[in-house]
Amino acid sequence: MASIKDIAKLCGVSVATVSKALNDKTDISEETKQHIKQVAKEMGYVPQYYARAIRTNKSYNIGVLFMDDAMSGLTHDYFSYILNSFKVTAEKKGYDITFINSDQTHNKHKTYLEHCRYRGLDGVMIACINFDNEDVKALIQSDIPVVTVDRSYPNTISVMSDNINGMESLVEYIISQGHKRIAYFSGEDSTVTTQRINSYQNTMRKHGLEIPEEYHIRTEYRNLAAARKYTKLLLSLPTPPTCIIYQDDYSAVGGMELIREMGLSVPEDISVAGYDDIFIARQLQPRLTTVHQDTEVIGCLAAEQLIALIENKKRGSFEPIIVGSHLEKGESVGKITE
Repeated sequence: MASIKDIAKLCGVSVATVSKALNDKTDISEETKQHIKQVAKEMGYVPQYYARAIRTNKSYNIGVLFMDDAMSGLTHDYFSYILNSFKVTAEKKGYDITFINSDQTHNKHKTYLEHCRYRGLDGVMIACINFDNEDVKALIQSDIPVVTVDRSYPNTISVMSDNINGMESLVEYIISQGHKRIAYFSGEDSTVTTQRINSYQNTMRKHGLEIPEEYHIRTEYRNLAAARKYTKLLLSLPTPPTCIIYQDDYSAVGGMELIREMGLSVPEDISVAGYDDIFIARQLQPRLTTVHQDTEVIGCLAAEQLIALIENKKRGSFEPIIVGSHLEKGESVGKITE
């Protein structure tokens, strides 16, 4: 197989000049560039990354399967940071990223698994998608290395935020501020949702606090309209809560807007908390009380674990990898002195 040195010798130029020509740099003449490219073609030159792929039987390409129910894609505040960290880490280790087509209405003839095989992907990171989908199950159960984010799956490596302790610290803080009537909006069914619901309920029970049925509202993540609708419903109850925990910071924005439209103030009339600590949470007035999830570490670990699987490094356990979270107290939870 021809090398850059072979091409340089035949063309009578330096290795640096050949490299510039093959990478379409502008500081050499077009005539020299085209001549070098032609010689490289005639000699059967294969770029280093292709040569590495042939030598190792790997494509050095990782797939990402990602789709939330709101179809927000890369504008998803929380997962966009995870995906960016995942991408940066993978690229540092020499891997490219390919997004797998999750819109199956336009991809009727290929399953996720077929798409991965067609693209020759070495592995896949799966996040924020319906894990009960048969095509998703087939991909996870295939011989293609898979790592999941925020969802545990049998015999699969998963990277998750510490939802149990995160929610507990949030509820404990709200209770320490004197609140006893605390409502909670939970998102769609998932491992994350179940962990947070259980943590919320267990913490309330530990303090002997009741949770009226109407205080626990099941809705969707990142849904402003639903947040507004159910906030109004809660505040219209004969005995409304003194604090509302929203399933995510984005929904909390919708709730706070509705509260202000009702002529009420946060936290003077009603306290509010969110979850995720996305950028917008730090811009709100008052600053939102929320739980910070370390998206950079989650994305980095997901990439490292997947690449370790691809490169056949042994792993002794499929226990979920839990990434710590911490409370951001903000200013949206007031103190009740009565």
